[in-house]
Amino acid sequence: MLRTTEEIVESLRDALAGVGVRLPSLCVDPVTGASGEPFALVDLGRCNVRTAERLTDVLNAMSVGEELRVKVRQVNRQRRSR
Repeated sequence: MLRTTEEIVESLRDALAGVGVRLPSLCVDPVTGASGEPFALVDLGRCNVRTAERLTDVLNAMSVGEELRVKVRQVNRQRRSR
């Protein structure tokens, strides 16, 4: 099932809230959202320094194994080659 950009933004908002991070300006980019592109850009928006620090702490606390890093690099290479 293909989710809309709005649904993805809501999922991201919920996931961030689950770890105590709130990005007040998180939204669908209005310019790309109004275009005919199937996937609009997600605007992560602006946040204060405390929110940026909290997000950094959450990301640094995550245990990301090498297997995940390899997979992310692979997906990124595939997308760039399209």
